Amino acid sequence: YLQFYDLPVLLLLLCVKHGRVSITTAPLVVMYAYCVCVCVCVCDLCGLFKYICVFVITASAQRGEVESSNRKKVMRQLSFQRYCHASRLLRGFMPHTPGSLHLLDDDYLGQAAHMLSKVGTWNFDIFLFDRLTNGNSLVTLMCHLFNVNGLIHHFQLDIVKLHRFLGMVQDDYHSQNPYHNAVHAADVTQAMYCYLKEPRLAERLSPLDVFLGLVAAAAHDVDHPGVNQPFLIKTRHHLASLYQNTSVLESHHWRSTVGMLRESGLLSHLPADMSQDMEQQLGSLILATDISRQNEFLSTFREHLDNRDLDLQLASHRHFMLQIALKCADVCNPCRVWELSRQWSERVCEEFYRQGDLERKFDLEISPLCDQQANSVPAIQIGFISYIVEPLFEEWQRFTEPSLLSRTMMGHLHKNKARWSSLRYAQTTVDLQSHPDAAEAEPEGGGGEGESIP
Repeated sequence: YLQFYDLPVLLLLLCVKHGRVSITTAPLVVMYAYCVCVCVCVCDLCGLFKYICVFVITASAQRGEVESSNRKKVMRQLSFQRYCHASRLLRGFMPHTPGSLHLLDDDYLGQAAHMLSKVGTWNFDIFLFDRLTNGNSLVTLMCHLFNVNGLIHHFQLDIVKLHRFLGMVQDDYHSQNPYHNAVHAADVTQAMYCYLKEPRLAERLSPLDVFLGLVAAAAHDVDHPGVNQPFLIKTRHHLASLYQNTSVLESHHWRSTVGMLRESGLLSHLPADMSQDMEQQLGSLILATDISRQNEFLSTFREHLDNRDLDLQLASHRHFMLQIALKCADVCNPCRVWELSRQWSERVCEEFYRQGDLERKFDLEISPLCDQQANSVPAIQIGFISYIVEPLFEEWQRFTEPSLLSRTMMGHLHKNKARWSSLRYAQTTVDLQSHPDAAEAEPEGGGGEGESIP
């Protein structure tokens, strides 16, 4: 597999072989070729060319002729970054022996290998794992989970296509986002795997359920722009128009995932109706992460538990529980140990504040939670835990009857909430000491915890 920057050397060798370049002019050719490569990459980074025309030509099987009627002009996004990254990742990926399913052997060394052996434990440090895998935590984690769960063998997946798909997903997360990036996707995937292992769920899940759950977790925020839906709507972003202001980001994540599945050809060997059904189920899972639908899913979940009518032998009920599990995994940060939970809290608030700065810059109304001067990290987290996380995980604990994992998560959740409350109290005390007139100016009834969530 040639790296993108290997191309100038290849070009030089071909020119020398055919007598097009002398020994004295060879360095100039190499310099020129490298300059072209650098310019292409710079243009790609700056977004100067987003699309390339690709002509797909079908040759006649009988005459060996090229039929112009079968020529199709395809417009697709071209990313040289993706090509370079994918080709680098493929080194060491190919099996050592025919039929072997050992994946990424070069990465299964030292601490990374030790961490993967404990990937089903709740204290898994995804930040450390991302550093140990050189920023490839999502690809490495997914390859490992697909392997240990027998999904590659069960679905007869082409491992090169699998790695291509996972590389696309990882690359399409924006590393400049403090929160919605590939590390968040890997963290949600690891949490999803823990939930899929819960005894009450694991004994009923099919390989298809596990496949859909893991892929949905890995891709649930792919190509996230780092701003929320209201921002896209009020700036008249094309995605808001495309999806008619409804589940805009989630719809984009789903459609992007489907596009990458088809581009990689991961499911191309499966019957068309089966692959289409898998795409629709992935959409249903990813769309469930829309936070505006929280009460809808929570009410249905609570009703099922109250009526004791969840039948996991039914595919529809298993799918619903996959939706709930993914929703839990997506907001599980406050249920992690404090050291990890605090990092995620600071990251998501930093992303909120960046959006607020953008809105202030363009004279837009600042969205709730996005004004750093009015919303502190402790206040945001207390509201998030109280109104989103606690109600959902209380019902999840009921579902697991309760398991060791759910008890552990609730223990962390209560401790973290208490710690944020202490930090908020300390912060408020310092603010009052610095600005003693603020207490008199504050309107009566202000400052309640519920104000941090709209």
